[in-house]
Amino acid sequence: MAGLEPLGIPAGDNLREALTNCSDPLGAIEEFQQENGVLLPSLKPALPFLDLHGVKRLEFHQSVLEELREKLIQKINELASSEEKDNIQKLETMLEKSFCVIKVASLRPVVMCMLKNLPKIKDNYLKEILEDKELYAESATEVKRQIWEDNQALFGDEVSPLLSQYIREKENTLFSFENGNSTFFLLSPKVRRQGEVVQKLTHMIGKSVKLYDMVLQFLRTLFLRTRNMHYCTLRAELLMSLHDQEVNDICAVDPCHKFTWCVDACIREKFVDSKRARELQGFLDGIKRGQEFVLGDLSMILCDPYALDTVALSIMRGIQHCLNNDALPRDSADMLLLLRMLGLGLGAWDMIDNQVFKEPVLEGVVVTKYLPTLAGMVVDDITRPILMRLPEEPQPVSQTPSQLFHIFIKESDVAAMTALYYTLQVSKAKDRFAVCQILPSLVLCQAERQLDDTFLHTLVSHLVTMCDEFTNEDFCTVVFDQFFKHGMSKHNVIRHMIRLMHFIHHRLPHDRQEQILEALKPNQGHNEAIHTAYDSLTAKIASYQPSPAAEPETLDSPLMSVPAPTPAPAAMMM
Repeated sequence: MAGLEPLGIPAGDNLREALTNCSDPLGAIEEFQQENGVLLPSLKPALPFLDLHGVKRLEFHQSVLEELREKLIQKINELASSEEKDNIQKLETMLEKSFCVIKVASLRPVVMCMLKNLPKIKDNYLKEILEDKELYAESATEVKRQIWEDNQALFGDEVSPLLSQYIREKENTLFSFENGNSTFFLLSPKVRRQGEVVQKLTHMIGKSVKLYDMVLQFLRTLFLRTRNMHYCTLRAELLMSLHDQEVNDICAVDPCHKFTWCVDACIREKFVDSKRARELQGFLDGIKRGQEFVLGDLSMILCDPYALDTVALSIMRGIQHCLNNDALPRDSADMLLLLRMLGLGLGAWDMIDNQVFKEPVLEGVVVTKYLPTLAGMVVDDITRPILMRLPEEPQPVSQTPSQLFHIFIKESDVAAMTALYYTLQVSKAKDRFAVCQILPSLVLCQAERQLDDTFLHTLVSHLVTMCDEFTNEDFCTVVFDQFFKHGMSKHNVIRHMIRLMHFIHHRLPHDRQEQILEALKPNQGHNEAIHTAYDSLTAKIASYQPSPAAEPETLDSPLMSVPAPTPAPAAMMM
């Protein structure tokens, strides 16, 4: 075994030299074995017995080495977990004597075990590990952490594939056509953060505040570069994963911890109740002068699509609550806070990009004019089915929302977001009339928010439940020509349309189906995912076999030929 010379143990080169200079090679080999074998008096008589059974000395010594190695690793772990005052010092002393054999593959696990259990490893050891790719690859995460803390670029190389994997997983959920239901918002926060990426990042960070800050910086940078809100989700999930594992060293220094914890509870319930609203308002109002930068992180927490979804749903419920109680939205403190939170989340990118940490100003007219307009639309949706059943009332005529409504959703991100969630509300209720009224107006939404993946994913899922409506050309015109057509230049919109087509193609008129397929047909400028999704769609359409029409059931019964009795005359009934 090579590599033991630093410990004073001869290796193969020593044996080769002895054989070269000796006159009796067999005697030299025997002498070498006696000097370097297992020096146990009780073992010597047993060796010839092993020879008789054909056990080679190499196999014997390897088995002894493996057994001793496992025992030693067990003892090291026991020493590290003990409460002895000098246990760390003992490990450091052992490491100092044994680190020289770290490149001996069979002994490396012992040295790595010592390194793993040391809270602070000397720089010279870390440097040697870093310079050897094999040693670095085999090092435990506990050892790598101490290397990463002083090597941000290397840590970034380790983290980057995980971040890319996380985004791919989110996109796969949004664009998957295996399920027509809305699956993106189904999982609870606690289940989501059990995912592979979040757990790996949590383990990589451990209790290191420095590494945690690095990951947050990576997420901020990527969020600014891509505007992808899933990085905001990961920021919240990572903090709550550390919270679940009670890593107080990090949770105690993150000023967003309690705020994120409260938001997480709201997401779990899919509602911001009055009690939690007061808590959240306390956090926002409690930011002290000089700590305004915290707003940047708080805005990222609220920019998480799951947080935005919860806040927007709570606003829609708040509007319904105001209607039920004959109250105005401006008189509801909870409503004002929800609008404030929604604005803060939607303004996260601008705030972090400009480094101006001030809450976006919510214009009063959004509360005093826009919300009552939206509430009026909700009232119309409630009363319309009743009026349609009254013969003396004229049938309602489809009308586009007012010009004032259009101005608000075009200029206000808060108004645009609430309009999107009103659309999801009526589409979930399968209100064909309301869907046809609102969808064309959404193309005016501020910053093209109607093309966000999370909105389109949920909208498509709701439209799938309205599958039968696609037999009507007027409904197809609204959905495809007046809404989706305006976003066809964006790859994500094409993928959402392909997902919709997977579930409603058989209900479309033939000419309309051919027209949409031609519009969706990808070219060289589209990515592989679109080509794959389109090929899957065309294959599904080609293989579609409509269900045979059910034949009327014939009853083979002698009673069918018996004439029905005629009713008795009224006079006879007297």
